Amino acid sequence: MPEQEPVLPRGGRAPVPGAGRTDGRPGVEADAPGSSGAPAAAIPDDALAASFEALEEGPSSLAGPTPVRPGFRGALVAFESRNFTLFWFGALVSNTGNWVQNVTVQFVIYQITGSAAWLGLAAFLQFIPFVVTGPIGGALADRYHRRSILIVTQAAQAVAALALWVVWSAGVRSPLVIIAIVFVNGLIAGLNIPAWQAFVSELVPRRDLLNAVTLNSAQFNASRFFGPLVGGMVLALLGAGWAFLLNALSFAAVIVALALISVPRLVKATGADRTGVISGFTESLRYSRRRPGIAVCLVVVAALGGLGSPMNQLIAVFADQVYGVGDFAYGVLGAAGGLGAIFGTPLIVGRGSRLSRSRLVGIAMVVYGGAVVAFGLAPVYALGVAMLLITGAGYLAIASTLNTTVQLQVDELMRGKVLALYVMVLTIALPIGGLAQGLLAQLIGPQAAVVLFGSGFLAVWAWLRFGGGDHLAAMDADPPLVR
Repeated sequence: MPEQEPVLPRGGRAPVPGAGRTDGRPGVEADAPGSSGAPAAAIPDDALAASFEALEEGPSSLAGPTPVRPGFRGALVAFESRNFTLFWFGALVSNTGNWVQNVTVQFVIYQITGSAAWLGLAAFLQFIPFVVTGPIGGALADRYHRRSILIVTQAAQAVAALALWVVWSAGVRSPLVIIAIVFVNGLIAGLNIPAWQAFVSELVPRRDLLNAVTLNSAQFNASRFFGPLVGGMVLALLGAGWAFLLNALSFAAVIVALALISVPRLVKATGADRTGVISGFTESLRYSRRRPGIAVCLVVVAALGGLGSPMNQLIAVFADQVYGVGDFAYGVLGAAGGLGAIFGTPLIVGRGSRLSRSRLVGIAMVVYGGAVVAFGLAPVYALGVAMLLITGAGYLAIASTLNTTVQLQVDELMRGKVLALYVMVLTIALPIGGLAQGLLAQLIGPQAAVVLFGSGFLAVWAWLRFGGGDHLAAMDADPPLVR
């Protein structure tokens, strides 16, 4: 998404556990690879309740957190699952292609229009469709087999990516046409992201959730490094058409991975399947308000999307107006955040796992916000790249910890809808922040706009940390399940 993971890719690709096993969880029925996800056989209500409890606690029925394994192997514990490994690499290839397209769209729109405001409009129309289809995606994620949803939505996004290549190859150079296809892709992503975010809780034991989410975020951020770097090279050597085609072909990796994965299908009560989209959305709002930790996560992710992330869309403007560099250097600038996340991963899954979630997020918000401000002030290219490296590490720490907190504090019956709300907050904040920052950059310049927004992000941290108590502390609770 994302993930989620925040620029939002194809849904924050989630890790997956070992093939052909149920981990001893009662109340689940394993699907064969490539199955249609037909409804599983009904089971008694008392057994159903037991299955949810077993799923939430994981195969070891942990009563509390499990100590982090020391050493390098402990940092990669989720890779002990064959399916996780399969899907991690499939998602890495696919997300890399997505980032190739992201930087190419930004580049060609800026080349065609020469306007930062157009970049803001493109960002707005890329993410705002989630407001329409996100609640539907959340309802679907709590009603149908999530793997089946993902296969369908990934295939549909591949078609949208192919359409972009066809249009560009036909000689169409209208920014409206390009943005329209991006808009359609955003509608599909709204159906995809909640299922993807919810998928992770089914696939790893509860004790491994932080590790799995962090490694999944690292995969996404690794693609943030490789994608812009490859995109810059393809733009410089082959042109935008090849970049669009590369993204369309990259979807094959994740679709094949999904087809090879066998996961349990969670059986749910009939009444839960009949929740309407609107009623389900309002229910998720009420539910999140009753969980202070989830409510804090919504505030932080709104600030991350609206005040922190929009600077990414201005990288093309910085490359041209501020630093005066060419296509490949632009690709390096876009890849810096992803590389920073790769460098930050060992620190987060190692030392970071020993910190409370509230402390980790608090530190990361200060680091990230400070680096955003410093990027806006950076007068030279090398310093700008260095600051983007730091933002990448800070972003990974924030995003993975927020995702983990929501996953641990939400009840299984509400997981899809609450995660849809979580990603919706992000995807509302992203286009609004992107549009505002693009317009502001047009008026006062890109550097001043980034500094202003980064300062706003730090102000949100100060309010959460010191505004009438430490609100971030609510992230550390793991409340009992709400039935």
